[in-house]
Amino acid sequence: MIDFGNLIAAQPLSALLADYPVVRDFFLNLNLPPLNEAKSLADALLEADDDWLLEFGLTREEIPSQLAAFLTTMTAAESGRAVTSLTIIGGRDKSGGAENIELHIEPGTVVSIVGPTGSGKSRLLGDIECLAQGDTPTARRILIDGAEVTEDDRFNLEGKIVAQLSQNMNFVMDLTVAEFLEMHARSRAVGVSGDADALIKTCFECANSLAGEKFTPETKVTQLSGGQSRALMIADCAYISQSAIVLIDEIENAGVDRREAIALLAQSEKIVLISTHDPLLALGADKRIVIKNGGISAIIDTSAEEKASLVELEKIDRLLYNTRKTLRAGGQINDLGTL
Repeated sequence: MIDFGNLIAAQPLSALLADYPVVRDFFLNLNLPPLNEAKSLADALLEADDDWLLEFGLTREEIPSQLAAFLTTMTAAESGRAVTSLTIIGGRDKSGGAENIELHIEPGTVVSIVGPTGSGKSRLLGDIECLAQGDTPTARRILIDGAEVTEDDRFNLEGKIVAQLSQNMNFVMDLTVAEFLEMHARSRAVGVSGDADALIKTCFECANSLAGEKFTPETKVTQLSGGQSRALMIADCAYISQSAIVLIDEIENAGVDRREAIALLAQSEKIVLISTHDPLLALGADKRIVIKNGGISAIIDTSAEEKASLVELEKIDRLLYNTRKTLRAGGQINDLGTL
């Protein structure tokens, strides 16, 4: 492990910033004034105004140690945690009946979760998101790599194993799309900053390909529609986020190319679980979990016959999509065969 305390003491700020651009974000978060980058952090802080430091509750001695802790945390988060399997061990349904299931899911696998509204699909996603250990209303247990999850893995906000995309994505930051992606890419690419620009470009292009309505890098994230926000976060999950498990709640309502989005995440070797009412998504998954009365009632592997049926259903779906597109553009439907 890198000794960031000694590194910060020995290097001029210019060298530190070149190797770890995220340091500049650390300075901004502390409202530090511009520092002399030709000097080490400790020497540069000697030039900082005493009254200014007092106003923000800072000391010259604390800042280098805080930066060392920050870089240690970010380096650990950047490396992420490789996950070889997710296991869901059944608990009970709303009536107290045992689920009696044990489902193992490997990276690159897509699992759909189906069931009536209110049946408990979101509760299952919630159990996985919090890595439940028998302490939720369902009493389910979630294992990672076949083992129980530590408290650090469950509650540490850095380098989280699970990412969840809810039905409503609301940004509160006054950033452009480019600034948002740059901030996240730099925070997840400590020490490999040369790749950040290419990563941001790829992620942005992917998000725009998923979104129904295109946007620009200069668009404020607070101005994005629900579908555009979901598209941005799906691309972020695929290319920047270190989370090995991605949970998506009803992507069919997001206004994004849902099949392309799921395929993208699966190709990224993520474990993907989708709560859905969409038959195309349900059948396009490798397997599906059926929820009834708050419990897992069945686990079904998608059969070859269902895959064949999916091809025909997709033809109908494309026809409906083209019909909607034509009507939205002000056109008329005269011949379905031309759509």
